[in-house]
Amino acid sequence: MIKVLFVCLGNICRSPMAEAVFRDMIQKENLSGAIEIDSSGIIGLHAGSRPHQGTRSLLDKQNISYEGILSRQIEERDWERFDYIIAMDEENIGDLKSLDRETEGTVVKKLMDFVDEPDDVNIPDPYYTGNFDYTYQLVTEGCSQFLSYLKEKHNL
Repeated sequence: MIKVLFVCLGNICRSPMAEAVFRDMIQKENLSGAIEIDSSGIIGLHAGSRPHQGTRSLLDKQNISYEGILSRQIEERDWERFDYIIAMDEENIGDLKSLDRETEGTVVKKLMDFVDEPDDVNIPDPYYTGNFDYTYQLVTEGCSQFLSYLKEKHNL
């Protein structure tokens, strides 16, 4: 089982969007038994909350379920549980590194690192920009390329 954790600042906009989009993609490819997905935030300010209304509205329009997704803060044990910790931007990567956890065997990268010649190397936070459509565009592209990477690397 390949275990993937998507991470953003508060776990209410970008990372739950990535979790829902990626879950939808792997279900459509019949890979749910091969890949486990979760999301978390650097901070726990929104712990226990559903995704942001903007994320929920956008996912509803795309007919992508976000059922069961609740915000949580990243935990020390996540470095042991997950094979991939996928951040949304460079600031998240810096925050993850500042937590000074052992990452041996755990791949820590930005989602857009898996995209050749991305429009943006970081996924802007729609909590601040209000542009959930652009975030969704980048998340979808990143998740698609990340899934291709996993399928090739792990012979799925």
